[in-house]
This record gives sequence, C-alpha cells and structure tokens, in this order.
Amino acid sequence: MTKNDFIHLISAKAELNLKQSAAAYDSFLSVMKEKLQAGERVSFIGFGSFTVLDKPARTARNPRTGKSIKVAAKKVVKFKAGAELKNLKKGKK
Repeated sequence: MTKNDFIHLISAKAELNLKQSAAAYDSFLSVMKEKLQAGERVSFIGFGSFTVLDKPARTARNPRTGKSIKVAAKKVVKFKAGAELKNLKKGKK
C-alpha cells in the first residue's frame, strides 16, 4: 500500500476530502516522529506500541571479507503488536 492508497482509504472511511485526509496523514506522521525523537513511548490500545531503544556500539564481521568492523551506537524504533493485532494475525476476532 502506498501513501496515496492510504490517503484515499482514510478519505473514504472518515468521509473527508483528499486534502483533509492528506493533512491528517501528514500530521499523524509528524506527531509520531516528534514523540519518538523525544524518546517517548507511543501506544495505541489494541494495535500496538512504538518505543525507542538504544543499541550499543559493537564489533561486527563483514561476511564477505571476514574483517571486523565497528558499528556505532544508535537508536532504533521498536514496534510491539497489541492483543487485537496479534489475534487478527491468528485469524481470531
């Protein structure tokens, strides 16, 4: 699904025009980015939660050459599915 497809679906479900749906989509992503960059947890009951984890620096191995390389510390976003989403995946309601 593309951004455009998603905006069209929002438009149909929420009975908004495409411009309003695009603004809602962009606003949603903006808020998500702001909160995650601030290190906050973003949770949607039943759907899941997004958290930011700190990955420490580590030494890895290049599989092609076998040489050791240093991987810098970084922050990553983790998603944990909520109960409703897990049940949907299993085919339950």
